[in-house]
This record gives sequence, C-alpha cells and structure tokens, in this order.
Amino acid sequence: MRPIRRPDAVLVQAVIAGSLSFAHLHDLAAAAGQTGWKAWAYPVSVDLLLVAAWHRLRTSRAAGVPARSAWTWFVVALAASLGANVATAGLLDLGHVPAWLRILVAGWPALAFLGGTLLVHSPAEPETEPTPAPAPPFVDPEPVPEPTPALPSVDPEPAPAPTPEPATVAVPPALVAHARKVADDHQTRTGSPIDADTLRARLGVPPLMADAIAAQLA
Repeated sequence: MRPIRRPDAVLVQAVIAGSLSFAHLHDLAAAAGQTGWKAWAYPVSVDLLLVAAWHRLRTSRAAGVPARSAWTWFVVALAASLGANVATAGLLDLGHVPAWLRILVAGWPALAFLGGTLLVHSPAEPETEPTPAPAPPFVDPEPVPEPTPALPSVDPEPAPAPTPEPATVAVPPALVAHARKVADDHQTRTGSPIDADTLRARLGVPPLMADAIAAQLA
C-alpha cells in the first residue's frame, strides 16, 4: 500500500501568497489605467524579476562572488509586490490613483526589462584558482653502470711440483779417502769407474751418503 502523501504546508502557503500578490498587482495596474491584458502582464513581470534575482543570488553565492546587483533587483521586485499588497488593502483609493503612482506603474516595464537584462547578461566574476606550486627542478640521475658480464671460470692447470733437491749429507773426509781407494781398485780391476750402487755395497753406507761420496769422487 502506497503511503498517503500529505501536502507541504510551505508549498501551499507559497501558492496562496503568490495568488494574492498576483491579484493585488493586477488590481493596482488596472486602477492605474492599465486595462485588459496589460493589467495581467504586470504581476507576471514583477514575479519574473523576483525569480531572476533570486536565481542570480544563489548562483553568485555558489560561485563565491559578490551579489550586490542581484540583491538590489530582488529588493526592487519585492517592494513592488509588497507595495501592491499594501496599496490594495484599503489605504489607497483605487478610484483616484495619484499621478506619481500612475507614472511608476507606466514606467515599470522598462525598469523590469533593464533589471532582467542586467541579471541575465552580466558576467559573474570567476573564482580565483590557486596558483600551482612550482615543479621541482629536474635533476638528471647519474647513469647506473651496467654490470660487467662474468667471464667463465677456467681452472688453471696445476703447476708441476718442484723436484726436491737432494739432501746434503756430511761425509767425513776419512770416509771419502777410503771410498777413493775402493773406486781406484774397482777401476783397476774392471777398467770402468765404480757406480753408486757398487760403492754403497762396498762401503756399507746409506744410499744418500753413497750418492754424496760418488759426487765428490767424480
């Protein structure tokens, strides 16, 4: 079931006030000598100027610019509407309208046209845009060195092991003299110099000492 919509009290009040003001403006214009359709055009002109001024007020407020011109024409249209309401309340003899009021009613169309034109076509002051902050200076970054490609690892050839030098053996001089006699005897008998192995066997010494003796006999 749809909820029952209640009439808005403010909207109803606005319709009543607008209708009464419209009728008062029509009666005042007719009393000032504006008969026929001209008397109906006056309330439309006043209401349009009032609406245009209110619209310009809202636009200027949203844009954050001064709205002195809109306020001026809003007050003029409101004074015309309120003046008609007061004048037709019995304070003014509508059968004998004064001349100044006839002049004011006759000059209203030109005044309303001027106000509407200024409200619609006057440019609004633009909002001041904030000045953008200056961009930081461009700094050329230092070039990043490219990584050097790794060379394939090559296992070096193992260096040959050094040949150990023969250990120096101290040979007593007497042993050397004895070994020389043995070597001379061997050469006399065989006709060839004695070798290290034979010398070692004849002397009964270790191989290193035999080599050292043979080196001295050479």
